[in-house]
Amino acid sequence: MSQTAANALTVPAPGTYTIDPSRSSIAFRTRHVFGLAGVDGSFSVLSGQIRVAAETAESGATAVIDANSFTSGNGTRDDVVRSDKYLATATHPHITFTSDAVRESQGTYTLHGELTVRATTRPVELLIEQSLSGPDGISFRATTKIDRYAFGITADKGMTARYLILTLAVVASPA
Repeated sequence: MSQTAANALTVPAPGTYTIDPSRSSIAFRTRHVFGLAGVDGSFSVLSGQIRVAAETAESGATAVIDANSFTSGNGTRDDVVRSDKYLATATHPHITFTSDAVRESQGTYTLHGELTVRATTRPVELLIEQSLSGPDGISFRATTKIDRYAFGITADKGMTARYLILTLAVVASPA
């Protein structure tokens, strides 16, 4: 996809693209101390693919995220989030995303899919905010808001807020 006008995106050439984990990441923003302070951090992407179909609505993506890669810059918080109270990374090492539908409305594209965290799967929509195409592949930036309670993660309400804003920066090469 290439930027054609403010907030308008165009679709890249049809094909299958492999996500480059070394150039892709997931950043998050939430609050703590009962919403008084911000918390920023990230997850690593392990693998994935983006499939651009001739009919945009039939495009999709898959991604595997390393749950243990959670980092917020605070070792105590990171240990708790990786523990059984939150992500239970020892038994659920991966967070997965699968999508098989893209919706377009007035030049705005939304990737519809399912996110699985701790063996709980919920629908999620990612707003594609930026996309670029080039000879080496494609890149996307998309955002979504996640409700951790929807995944059964309700512990320590003062340590992290209920909602997280995720920003995905993905670079992919032709498969």
